Amino acid sequence: MSQATTAPAEAGHRNETVIVFALSLAAMVVSMMQTLPVPILGLIRNDLGTSTANVSWVTTATLLSAAVFTPLLGRFGDQHGKKPTLVAVLGVMVAGSVIAALATSLPLLILGRVLQGAATAIFPLALSVLREEVRPQKLPGAMALVSGTLAFGSGLALVATGLLTSGPDADYRNAFWMATGFAVLALVAVVTMVPATRHKTGGRTDILGALTLGIALLLLLLPISQGHEWGWASGRTLGSFAGAVVMGAVWVLTELKVREPLVDMRMFVHRPVLMANLAGILVGFGMFANFLGVSYLVQMPKALTGYGFDASILRASVEFLLPGAIVSLLASPIGGRLVRHRGPRVVLGLAAVLGAAGFAWLALDHSHTASVIGAGLIVGAAVSFGYAAMPAVIMASVPHHQSGIANGINSISRSTGSAIGSAVVTTILASKTIEHLPAGAPPLPAESGFSLTFGIAAVSFALVGLVSWLGLRTNHGPRTVEVTASAAGTVPSPLKVAEQPDATDKAGVV
Repeated sequence: MSQATTAPAEAGHRNETVIVFALSLAAMVVSMMQTLPVPILGLIRNDLGTSTANVSWVTTATLLSAAVFTPLLGRFGDQHGKKPTLVAVLGVMVAGSVIAALATSLPLLILGRVLQGAATAIFPLALSVLREEVRPQKLPGAMALVSGTLAFGSGLALVATGLLTSGPDADYRNAFWMATGFAVLALVAVVTMVPATRHKTGGRTDILGALTLGIALLLLLLPISQGHEWGWASGRTLGSFAGAVVMGAVWVLTELKVREPLVDMRMFVHRPVLMANLAGILVGFGMFANFLGVSYLVQMPKALTGYGFDASILRASVEFLLPGAIVSLLASPIGGRLVRHRGPRVVLGLAAVLGAAGFAWLALDHSHTASVIGAGLIVGAAVSFGYAAMPAVIMASVPHHQSGIANGINSISRSTGSAIGSAVVTTILASKTIEHLPAGAPPLPAESGFSLTFGIAAVSFALVGLVSWLGLRTNHGPRTVEVTASAAGTVPSPLKVAEQPDATDKAGVV
């Protein structure tokens, strides 16, 4: 073959590499924003002179912002161009990070966190760009790598924050300045390395659908994140959940009546998409149960509790959480290859087995350093495999013009699972405390609370396996078209996928 023939192919391969790098960096920065303030909430509370209940809004605000803006911006990118939307969202994230770093009051800090939360839309937009720019045979690996950076970024944020706030005169604002630097770097990478959008559907933005969906998600996630402070049986909590059900029904009715809905209900209830979103909730739950459960466990003072490792925030982050985060990143390309050759159903099942095994190990033995780290490595690989499989299921099940909104809804499912994980861990540890402590000692969780937390997380991953086995069951027949074919845009509608059972058999989604 001549040099003239091979040159374009080599150039295209290089372009794919830099595109995947830029989008992976952007996705990593997004995931960092979610866990960044977790280790420094105490510092923020003391510095701003506020209460524990009030400072919890530093994390809650980001979650709620993500729930409102992710589906809207994912759909906007499909309609009006993914790169311009990506650049605008990254710009908002930079502004939010600067505001958070400069904030001298809690309301201003929460505003910065709201702007950071809007950047969660970067992930579904990134997957939509990959669908356009990466060759079909390379697409599963590219999606898996970008998805794997989510778990890595979450762990990296905990570690970096621990490093920046480890001194006696630690300033929590350093963590937000670090976030600003990463956000600027991601913005430059996307501007210079990601090509302009080729596919635009145009059309009108479904403002009413976005508004009703946003209200429904707010009413759902608000009590999940604040229920521990409000009381799970309080009027505010129960009223919010009831309101979420009502607004969910209003949203569905709205989407069925408008001409250009934000979310096509046929796509939303299509079995593979529905099962991928359920898996997203369960995997997100497990990821946060690992981060919070292990972080709290290793910091327990052994002299008072009889268990724990007396670890500082820095040691908890570097020694116990960083190894699992690194494994998540290393496992992502492996997950991509497995998705390509075995299908996402098999990879999701493997994630379930690994996650259940890792958490079962933690539940049975969390008194040895090697056990906590070893189980964390297994859970890290499980989360990475789960994140690699879910976008592949969705890309094989929706047409090109719905990929942004479909992955946006899946991002919300993972965020919802993370919120539920945080609420469950906090509630369990607060409800199971050690009865006999020295006078003046603060309430400390009993060891049984950690065993229960890890046991529930093991069950959540076991349910991922059930979703994979029953919800994504295959129909036997000729394996003629891989998941990557439909990801390249050859499947005209989600209903056509259901009508052609043999076409996506290898994807394991029909």
